[in-house]
Order: sequence, then C-alpha cells, then structure tokens
Amino acid sequence: MTTTADCFPADKPAISAMLTLLLATACGAIAANVYYAQPLVEPISQTLGMTPKAAGLIVTVTQVGYGLGLLLVVPLADRVENRLLILASMGLAIVSLLAAAVAPSAMLFLTAAFFVGVGSIAVQILVPYASHLAPPEMRGQVVGNVMSGLTLGIMLARPIASFVTELLSWHAVFVLSAGVMIVLALVLARALPPRRPQTRPGYGELLRSMLGLMVTEPLLRRRALYQAAMFAVFSLFWTTAPLLLLGPAFHLTHNGVALFALAGVAGAVAAPIAGRVADRGWSRAGTVLAMLTTSGAVLVTLLAQHGSTSARAILVAAAILIDAAVMANLVFGQRAIFLLSPDLRSRINGLYMATFFMGGAVGSAIGVWAYAGAGWPGVVWIGAALPLLALAYFMTGRRH
Repeated sequence: MTTTADCFPADKPAISAMLTLLLATACGAIAANVYYAQPLVEPISQTLGMTPKAAGLIVTVTQVGYGLGLLLVVPLADRVENRLLILASMGLAIVSLLAAAVAPSAMLFLTAAFFVGVGSIAVQILVPYASHLAPPEMRGQVVGNVMSGLTLGIMLARPIASFVTELLSWHAVFVLSAGVMIVLALVLARALPPRRPQTRPGYGELLRSMLGLMVTEPLLRRRALYQAAMFAVFSLFWTTAPLLLLGPAFHLTHNGVALFALAGVAGAVAAPIAGRVADRGWSRAGTVLAMLTTSGAVLVTLLAQHGSTSARAILVAAAILIDAAVMANLVFGQRAIFLLSPDLRSRINGLYMATFFMGGAVGSAIGVWAYAGAGWPGVVWIGAALPLLALAYFMTGRRH
C-alpha cells in the first residue's frame, strides 16, 4: 500500500499551509475554465449562429470533455509523476482556451470547448495529491480547504465571465483565462514537490481496474451517483438562471447576472465546514441535509412573481443554498472514498468525479431543453425531483 512517505521526498512528507493555499488557488483557477461559458450561452450562441436548443451544447461539451478526461487521463496519476501530468494537462487547457477565443464557427468552438474540459482535469489530480500529503487525522480538513479553493473558482467563474463580457467581449474571457493558466503553470512547476507512485501498472490495467472498482466498491458507486444527481441540479440551475434573468421578466444586463452569480460565492464556506463535519463522523446526517436543502432551494423559486424584488431575493438565497449543499455533499463523498485505498486514490477520484460530471452535463442539456419547452417551472420541477431521487437511493443503503 502506498503511503505519503513512499510517494514524496522524505524531507517533505506533509503539507504546509502555504502549499495548501497554492493548491486551493490552483484548483479554483483551473476549475473555473469549465464554468466560464455558463452565463455566456446567449452571447456565444448569437455570435456563432446557434439555435436556442443547440445552445445547451456550449456548456455540455466542456463537461463531457472533463468527464472523459477524468476517466481516461486522471487514472494516469497512479502511474506517472504527478507534477508532469498536471502541467501537461494545463498546457492542453491553455491551447484550447485560445482556440475557443478565436473560433469562427460553432463546430470549432465546441471542439475547443471539449478540450478545455479535458485539460481542466488537472484540478482532479491536485485534489488527491493534497490528500496524499495530508496526515490521516487531517485529511478531511485538508481536502475541504483545497476544495474551498475549487468551489471559489467555480463560483467566481460566472461573475468574472459576465463582467469581462460586459466590459470587453466573451472572447476576452477565454484569452484572459489562458494568461492566468500560463502564470499558474510556471508557479506550480517550481513549487510542487514531485510525486512518483511506487506501483506502475499498465494503462490498460488501470482502466480495467476502474471498471472493477465500480462493481466491488459499493461506497464509491453510491457516493458517485448521489453527487451525480446533486451536480445535475447545480448545472441545471446555473445554466438556466442567467437565461431567466436576461429575459423579459427581469431584464438584467450581464453585469446584473454577474452580481447575482457573485452571491453564490457565499456557498463556498460549506466546503471546509463539511470537511470538519466529515472528520467527526457526521457525513450521513450531512448528506441527508444537503439533499433536502437542494430540493427545497429549487422549489422556493416558484413562490414569488418573476421580476419582483422578492423573486430576485429568493433566487439569490436559492443560489447560495444550492451551491453550499452541493459542495458539502461533494466533500462528504470525497472524504469517504479517499479512505478506501491510498494506492488507488487517483482512479477512485477519477471515477467519482467523472460520474457526477456526466450528471452535470446531462443537467445542463436538460435544463436548456426544459427552459425552452416549459419555461422556469419545468426547470424547477426537474431540479427539485433529482435530489429526492438521490435521497431515496441513499436510504436503501446500509451505514458505511
């Protein structure tokens, strides 16, 4: 079994506060690439001549690329030196971001967006990397702290994209992100200690073992499916809410949508709190609370007349609660699966993240389709049902 001392230099066996901060910052900046397009569906689709229903692909293809990268690239972290894999993935993201910025057609943009997702999986090599560094009694806390950076990146991506689009253009969002990635890659190349896995299974063996893990590890399978349902609601809400706010009921500008998205940043506080809750053994109760909170937060958006001040306040509160509950459930799941086997941690994390990101891709596509066909109420009923289905499945399982 691989230990921290086996993977890292003997004089650097534990994670420092500064390295934790750097990893959290890196996770946030890289993860943001997957979410910049969420509030920009309308301007991008108009520029590229896409139909309203096809516009859902703008978000979906990036999430599909991210999901496939989790399945096909992240497992390599159990075989190859982690720092090299992180930097190579970031290089792909940089090239793809620049290609998306200058793409002259919908097909070329969607292709570039797909590879932005693939390159952004560097974040999911960094999370288990941090877990390997952390002592067991602090693993939930360290993962929660790093995940808080990832959460902030996800939350800030939407307002940043809206502000930059209002000030410059949506093209500038991707150019600026590429610049941030270049600077970050240079810093990480100098700051990260190398991690070389002791075991070096073949690539085919890695993939075959992943299929087996979903069969032999019920905790992994269940936690992945719980979070898939939760993340589907997250993506559904944040893909369609900007369409509602930019529409005739609210008449918000992109800056207005950015301010709305900025409120969701408050949900980032849930990640480190959830890590500490998980370390105390309260993950089961926390999971139930997260699922009920998400369903209820979506439902309350139907209580007020669209366009009213109370409707805006309810939407803001719902956004905060959804973000907090989904991110808390993510940390509960990661804390649980990281206890299964240290030498399989990257493969386990890849399966977990890939499963729920595919749920997110489905949520984005269904959200745009439901909004185009049934308006906001259609989005709400789907979003409220998914966490309750996950809760019903959760209640059929034994305590792990």
